[in-house]
Amino acid sequence: MDPSLIALVAVAALASLFMAWVVGAGSSGATPFAPAVGASAISTMRAAFVVGLLGLAGAVTQGGNVSEAVGRGLVDGATLPATGVIVVLFIGAGLMAVGVRTGYPIATAFTVTGAVVGVGLAVGGTPAWPKYRQVAAVWVLTPVVGGGIAYGIASVLPRPAVPERYSVAALAALVGAVLANVRFAGLGPGGDPGSVVRAVARATALQHPLAVPALTLVAAAFLGAVVHRDVGRDLHGGLRRVLLGMGSLVAFSAGGSQVGLAVGPLLPLVEEAGLASGALVLAGGGAGILLGSWTGAPRMIKSLSRDYSSLGPRRSIAALVPSFLIAQVAVLLGVPVSFNEIVVSAIVGSGVAVGGTDAVDARKILVTVGAWVGSLLLAVTLGYGFAAVAA
Repeated sequence: MDPSLIALVAVAALASLFMAWVVGAGSSGATPFAPAVGASAISTMRAAFVVGLLGLAGAVTQGGNVSEAVGRGLVDGATLPATGVIVVLFIGAGLMAVGVRTGYPIATAFTVTGAVVGVGLAVGGTPAWPKYRQVAAVWVLTPVVGGGIAYGIASVLPRPAVPERYSVAALAALVGAVLANVRFAGLGPGGDPGSVVRAVARATALQHPLAVPALTLVAAAFLGAVVHRDVGRDLHGGLRRVLLGMGSLVAFSAGGSQVGLAVGPLLPLVEEAGLASGALVLAGGGAGILLGSWTGAPRMIKSLSRDYSSLGPRRSIAALVPSFLIAQVAVLLGVPVSFNEIVVSAIVGSGVAVGGTDAVDARKILVTVGAWVGSLLLAVTLGYGFAAVAA
């Protein structure tokens, strides 16, 4: 193999590792436990430590879909060269680093997606319009759906007529049903991705068409019953444990989604060159997210937990449930999505439900949305410009 190509791939791998660090320090490392920290359920440093481990686990077991979409699905008819991969990752990481430095949550999905599209078009690719429509739909609907669900949950939880041992248990049952059907690497036939309920059905030789729905109901009922009993015996302690559990699921989902933004552009390059397997690349990206979460996430955690809304356990749970659901839909579809957008919109929705518009900082929200849109447009422009000049 050409030594110059190996050198370029090595530089691209370092850029990918740096991008993974920035993802861990920013969106993936900060947003999942920000509501829990805001509700004083866990300290900032402990949250950063736990979210790093969970992000690594999510990257290894759920990172394939989004990585494939970012690496091969955003531009038709072209594969990014090594120099293009380097440009994409440094543009994305650079814009994210600005966000970490200033305390504003710039959306990783916007910066990386924009840079991949810009570079891909500059090297002769054509727009992947079906994928763009899918991505745009998820991005536009995320704040509406996430904020709306959070608003609805936060509106119900404080009502005396709906005790938490029932309302929170119902939410836990919903989460349990979704979690039982989430696809994990290695659980499917032949080592392919598969869900827990389908794996159990195969292992127990349950071939009936209703086997999977029945197992899903069992998982939902079990988790709902556990939470019902826990919250009923100790309201405040039970809510705290539910909150930490939801934060853990969101952190895991963040790793599965966000690792694709770091390693997706690199994946086709190293696989076609025969230098590493996809699983090894995902593990390396997960390790970078872990380091970023441990070393750089506390600043963003503090910013999100205290600047956007005055959170309590109930509002935090209301924010994390839709965050988990939307994240898993994005992972299933292979859509790069911003965890900043998911969690911030959910935090805002839950805050408005209880405290009205005075419970959130409108100026900070507007600045954040402006940063998201501006970073996407800037990433496309920079990616296209750098790639065109290099060509």
